[in-house]
This record gives sequence, structure tokens and C-alpha cells, in this order.
Amino acid sequence: MGNFIFHGCDAAELAREFGTPLYVMSEDEAIDRIRAVKSCFDDSYERCRTHFASKSFLSRDMLGIIESEGLGLDVVSGGELYLARDEGFPPEKIAFHGNSKTDSEIRDALEYRIGKFVCDSLQEIAAIGGIARAVGARAKILIRVNPGVEGNTHRHMLTSGGRTKFGIRSSEIADAVSLCMGLENIELGGFHFHVGSQLMDNSAHLAALDVLLGLIKRLKVELGFDTEVLDMGGGFGVAYTDLDKPAPIDEFIRPMVGRVCEFCASNGIFRPDLIIEPGRFIAGPSGITLYTVCSVKEVPGVAIYAGVDGGFPDNPRPALYEAKYDAVIADKFGEPRTETVTIAGKCCESGDILIRDIALPHVERGNIIAVLCTGAYNHSMASNYNKNPVPAVVAIRGGVPRVSVRRQTYADIFACDSPKT
Repeated sequence: MGNFIFHGCDAAELAREFGTPLYVMSEDEAIDRIRAVKSCFDDSYERCRTHFASKSFLSRDMLGIIESEGLGLDVVSGGELYLARDEGFPPEKIAFHGNSKTDSEIRDALEYRIGKFVCDSLQEIAAIGGIARAVGARAKILIRVNPGVEGNTHRHMLTSGGRTKFGIRSSEIADAVSLCMGLENIELGGFHFHVGSQLMDNSAHLAALDVLLGLIKRLKVELGFDTEVLDMGGGFGVAYTDLDKPAPIDEFIRPMVGRVCEFCASNGIFRPDLIIEPGRFIAGPSGITLYTVCSVKEVPGVAIYAGVDGGFPDNPRPALYEAKYDAVIADKFGEPRTETVTIAGKCCESGDILIRDIALPHVERGNIIAVLCTGAYNHSMASNYNKNPVPAVVAIRGGVPRVSVRRQTYADIFACDSPKT
């Protein structure tokens, strides 16, 4: 019995010292997970490199870790690019993704001389080519292919298949390659695919690889195009609850590399450089979120609702994806789980439920709830809905906590409003 310890820190003490809601990120865990990926990819094969999907979690401190560990960086917005540029992240290691890049984002990326754009449509390829010509630059790009393969995940996390907004269908890839080859300011390096997020195994990746490898062979024969780079995406799943059984990362990655190497060798094709882009795998298990219980209300025959001081604004994933989480009472850790409780957020939304029907010790007002595995897509998706401030991020390194991102104030929320006249 006692308090929940997260990477050397007492979670209940963190809540008292820094307040709640509170994001807590273990930098040690993030580094360990980065090195686990690199050990079975970058360090095991020639011309393989890992990029971090910054949309999962990005801060100045996290960017420093990514750079010091030698990873590349995937960005999907002008804001993410701004932070990378402001911190001096090596531009040649940046890839700009996204299905709807603005002209200003394209110009900013060209000005910073980023490593590559990942292009989502023929129109975008033409637009980047035109802007590059206007500013006297040459844009390196990959074409994002929709291989028509759907991963086994929530429908809102599918990024390939018949209904997704992402990528160019394989039937149009020859036209896209021909377009690139005819644009003076475009340098086409190869292809990218991503089949979905929070995947428990690599079956969808392997099926998509078969499509891409067939395209690579056909394009070499028909257009004389040699693929130099193949980005195999990310989407590697993590265990949010005991029901999640993700494949170990090496069992995920090694068969993918093996499939590419075998195909290229048997077809006499030079194996392209390979990229993977994990985000959730690195950030997700590295973080927890702490809340204070503000009310406990029993609705007979329905639920015991434990209302906390956060919810939808700091974690919209349960509402967006029906995401499931595990949690503990940080100041009653190890006590018998005698009650079935629904952890409810504070927003005026019936859908603001963080966890439904979880077994916990007896819950009381003032208890500290720790929701586990919240390092990815929580802080990055946070909003000011109901005018709630975005929580602080406390980073832990070697058992020592520090404020990494300060808590937003009410004044911060309204700082952009026009002054009262």
C-alpha cells in the first residue's frame, strides 16, 4: 500500500507540487523507446533511419531529445515547423507531411531548406513546384501512396483504403511520377505509405509493402524511375489496457525490412533507403495525466461517477476514438479495487467520459487519479474548450521532475482578444 511511483517520482506529490490536471512525461522512458526502435532498425541495417512523428507530442524539451538521439522529424503544420526552426533542428532531417499544406507553409519550409515534402495529391505536387520555381528553390519530395490496404484499427485512425483522405491511389501514381519528372524544381526521391495508427501487428504494413514494391518495379520498367527512398510509415501500437497486445517492436519492423530486401534482391532492384516514423510508440507509454477528484456521485443502477478537474480539453481521444485507458488512484495505490467507477470529465458534454466502468479502490473527493499511457495525442490535442487552460507538462529525468511546459493561465486564453472599446 502507498502512493503510485512513476519513474522515481511520487505521483500524488507531483500533483500537490505542480497542480492538476497535469501531464507528466518520463524522458528516460522516451529515450529507452527511441533506442529500442533504433536498435532493430537504424543500427541493424544500412541506410535505415527513424523519424519521430511530432504530432504525437512536441515540446522544446522533446525536440532536444529527438535531435540528441539522432532521429529525423516529421512535421504536419507551420507551427511544428516553427518550433523546429526556432530550436535550430537540422532542416535536412525534417519531412513535411499533411494532406493540405498552405502556400505560406510551403514557402517557410522551402526557405528553411527542409529535407523533403511528403506530397498528398497531384495538385499539391504542382503547387510545390510552382512555389519552388518562384522562390528559386528545388523541392525534394516523396509521393504518399494510398495502397488500398486498411489496418485493423478504429475508423478514425485509418489512413489507407477506400474512404481515407490521405494519399494518391496506386492507379494514379504513374501520372504523379510523370508530373514530377517534368517539373524542373521538383526532385522526386520515392514513396511513402501509412496504413493506420495503433496497430497491433504488421499484417497491414506487409500487405501495403507488396503493393508499393510492385509499383516500384513497374515504374522502373515503364518510366525508368529508380526509387531512392521508401518511407514505411508508423502506427505501431501500444498497450493502453491489458486487452491490448501489440507485437514487440522488433517483430514489427524486421519482417518489413526483410520483405523489402528479399524483393529487391530477387528482382535485381537497388534497395531504397528505408524510413519509419513512430510517434505514439515513443511518446504514449512515456506519459501519464494526473487529475484531482472533485466530486463522487452515485446514480443507482447506472454508475458511480468520479468527476475530475480535467477531461475532454486535455484528452479528447475517448470522445474521438472511443479510446480506452487504465488508471490508478495515485494516493491509494495497491489498495483493493472494490468499486466500479466511471471517471467523468468536467466539461458540459455528455461524451466527456475519460474511462467508463473501471475497477478502483473506494474513490473520495480529493483523491489523485493517474490515467496511464497518455503521452501521445493528449497534450498535442489539448484545447481551451469551456475556456479551460491547457495543463502544464512536467518532465522527469533521472527521478528529478521539472516544469517542461508551464500551465496556461486564464490571461493566456484571452490574450488574443481585441481590447475592450
